[in-house]
Amino acid sequence: MCNVGQKPKGFALVLVLWVLSLLTLMAGSFALSMRREVSATAYLKNTAQATALAESGIAVAEYMMMSAGQNNANAQQDRNWRTDGSVYQIIAGNARVRVRLLSETGKININLAEQGLLRALLQRAPVPANAGKDPQRVTKLVDAILDWRDTNANVRPNGAEEHEYLAGLKYKPRNNSFRTIEELQRVSGMDAATFTWLVPLITVYSTVPQVDKTASGDVLKLLPDLPPDVLTQFLEARLASARSGKPITVPMASKYINVAEPDASQSSAVNIIAEAHLEDGSSAMLSAVVIKSELDPVTPFQIVRWQHNYANEVSLFSTTMNELLVAQCIASPRDITC
Repeated sequence: MCNVGQKPKGFALVLVLWVLSLLTLMAGSFALSMRREVSATAYLKNTAQATALAESGIAVAEYMMMSAGQNNANAQQDRNWRTDGSVYQIIAGNARVRVRLLSETGKININLAEQGLLRALLQRAPVPANAGKDPQRVTKLVDAILDWRDTNANVRPNGAEEHEYLAGLKYKPRNNSFRTIEELQRVSGMDAATFTWLVPLITVYSTVPQVDKTASGDVLKLLPDLPPDVLTQFLEARLASARSGKPITVPMASKYINVAEPDASQSSAVNIIAEAHLEDGSSAMLSAVVIKSELDPVTPFQIVRWQHNYANEVSLFSTTMNELLVAQCIASPRDITC
């Protein structure tokens, strides 16, 4: 005889299994969601910690530059951090922070550099894929930069003045000095790739048309009258000097180098780049341009440029930067020892 109770029991079993499957799916989805939230929270926390450490690196660099200027018994030689592109490492617990200082006087001033230096600079810039094969590209850019910064309305043969800008843009050339390097992006013919490449090499904060001997190797190798072998010898001697504290004895001359001997431990305007790495692999990189002021002891440095997640610089933990590492410091809650 057929048992009429079997069908409802079978249906109930299917229903229970379906509900259990649904609950299992919901629980798995909830667990995955929570895991993602925990990972996102941990990432934000670690990134914030790395950023704070990078900011501390910039503060330490400012402290070292202040210490270098003190002419007393407390001014130690190991605190004379150089602004010639040397790299310094700070160990803080399980974290590492590397700091690089670049004097703005060692960069090419787009307001003061003469035509030949601008041409040498732009000839090394990468050519964008959509630029085509325009043999006049560099000449046009150089003339456009000169037309932007000069105070007259006379257009150069390959340049651009008010009429040329108004023909396709909604602004006119300044006909005055660049106020920031970002303003260079507004110059006729300037593209994003070229500007990005230029950023670490140019400045508006120096006061002479040449660079000085604190210039990085990337800047010095752009100088058209500087033989490669002389440059190599100088860079090796400068690195040895930074590590030993002894003076540089290798001569180097170029009409694009300021003959006034710079102090590699002091400069009124300095680009400080700091990168922090945590034990879990989290990292942060910052770049700041600071100007030293002797007038206000409360705020001895003025920040004129600040960039989070700075992407224009090779990682300070790369093999290239390892070669420029000159000192390692240990940070404690009260002091830092190099």
